[in-house]
Amino acid sequence: MKQLSFAAFISFWSVAGTLFVLSLLVPAPRSVEPADRRYTLQDIARHHSVDDCWMAIAGQVYDFSQFIPKHPAPAATMVAWCGKEATQGMKTKGYGNDHSPAAWAMAEAYRIGVLKSE
Repeated sequence: MKQLSFAAFISFWSVAGTLFVLSLLVPAPRSVEPADRRYTLQDIARHHSVDDCWMAIAGQVYDFSQFIPKHPAPAATMVAWCGKEATQGMKTKGYGNDHSPAAWAMAEAYRIGVLKSE
């Protein structure tokens, strides 16, 4: 019985700890711009630094400025795509492997609009 109680205790705190860490990775809701706002590539090009990083990915526009410090790879990996159409970077990670479905879902929290065709 002690082993079962101990296993349940460890399982509970493992799940609770995982949920806590995940909650730190998800940004707080922002009320900046409506998600249907339309941007051109020229608009996006003005946001090309580590502190101000917008990207167009698959027709959507994202502001990853707050995410760059949380990204598991070095900041330079993302900064290379700031201010640009970055679908290739998201789909290949620079070496041919697509990001996980979880990464694609997490990106939605940073979505600020759609890419306007020029």
